[in-house]
Amino acid sequence: MTELPLGFEMSQLVIPLDRILPSRKTPEGLLNSRKFKQIQSSIAEVGLIEPLTIGKANKATGHHILLDGHIRLMVLRQFEYDDAPCLIATDDESYTYNNRINRLSTVHEHYMIRRAVEHGVSRERLAIALNMDISFVDKKLNLLDGLCAEVVELLKDQEFSAYVSPVLRKMKPIRQLECVELMVSANNLTVPYAQALLMATPDNLLVEPSKAKRINGVTPEQISKMEREMTNLHGQYKLVEQTYGEVILNLVLAKGYLSKLLDNPQVSRYLRLHQPDVLAEIENIIQTVSLDK
Repeated sequence: MTELPLGFEMSQLVIPLDRILPSRKTPEGLLNSRKFKQIQSSIAEVGLIEPLTIGKANKATGHHILLDGHIRLMVLRQFEYDDAPCLIATDDESYTYNNRINRLSTVHEHYMIRRAVEHGVSRERLAIALNMDISFVDKKLNLLDGLCAEVVELLKDQEFSAYVSPVLRKMKPIRQLECVELMVSANNLTVPYAQALLMATPDNLLVEPSKAKRINGVTPEQISKMEREMTNLHGQYKLVEQTYGEVILNLVLAKGYLSKLLDNPQVSRYLRLHQPDVLAEIENIIQTVSLDK
């Protein structure tokens, strides 16, 4: 089995800030943004938790191109830091890191907070640094408690409310995985959707069946119906998941054939004169089908 190359070198390096060059301009109004002030407060209170991501050093100048962490670099220079811990990307310099990872995922944020606590930073200082209530810091700190490893893997690159986790904890691991698969596929990682999935969960897949489904205005019959419909939905989702790649490939091949067909002037002219509706549908297929769908 071929091993995939790592995107970063395994160890961190401390690099002087004067050897790190930004890869993009600073957006207007950034210094007054909430995000800038939050990072500024965080570094002032607890220092830099998340290392910068940089490219390999230029052989001629020794400079590194900054791939991720522009705001952190600005704040470090503002506070007159001399250097910073960095991760060096092993990808080619043409790879645009910021186009692939634009925001900090919720799971990644959890790891940062946990690492800060393990390094001796108090929850109170973190609350000040992150500009949030201490109870919310606790929720982020305990985000993954009670979640199975497969669920954590699915959520690692997602952004979602910390209040989703307590809902998932009420389910057994196999049901957690089913629900998160549905949430991710629907691009709906909200608390109401998680609660709806909880309501549709059979008692045998709940950690504490007697406590999980106490919602006013919902009858036992409605709950039973939701369970049946959710079971059916999950079955349909699995079926689609198994056939999705093959279906898309067939559509792309069909698109190629239809494109060549319309490149024939005689065929195109005949359809335009005698089958305009068919022509419109073919053109619509050509315009919409792609491997990115």
